[in-house]
Amino acid sequence: MKKVLMVVLAVLISVAFVTTVFAQAKPEAKQADKPATAPEKAPAPEKKADKPEKKAAPKAKTFKGEFVSMDAAAKTIVAKDAKGEMTFDVAGVKKIAEFKAGDKVMVSYMEKDGKMVAKTVAKQAAKKEAAKKEEAKKEEPKPAATPAPAPAPAKK
Repeated sequence: MKKVLMVVLAVLISVAFVTTVFAQAKPEAKQADKPATAPEKAPAPEKKADKPEKKAAPKAKTFKGEFVSMDAAAKTIVAKDAKGEMTFDVAGVKKIAEFKAGDKVMVSYMEKDGKMVAKTVAKQAAKKEAAKKEEAKKEEPKPAATPAPAPAPAKK
């Protein structure tokens, strides 16, 4: 009789715990758990204050202008355009060509911690100078083919 009483008591306790679990509110199912046949709009998350805002990765910018100077010790170059002069940190640039003051350059850079950090520095081909050289070549008259002097008749 004790065994039957203990089994009945165990079943009652189990039922009490199981019904308590089912009575609790169900958490919302994740998108992956939902079947594909029931498209529902998920409510917008309200806990934005808990998560720190992600900063967008800085985009690479391009500067086109004239080379002014280079400081090898500080690993910086200065270039200018119509807006003014800019100083670029070139410590991360693997290969830098030799520049003269006034050379046209194109610098691909990103702004980090208030510094302009160059990714690449390239010499630009001067379009006007190249066009002038081509025009000069076209305008130069080609020397007329001069006939070779005729050999003198042989004397007998």
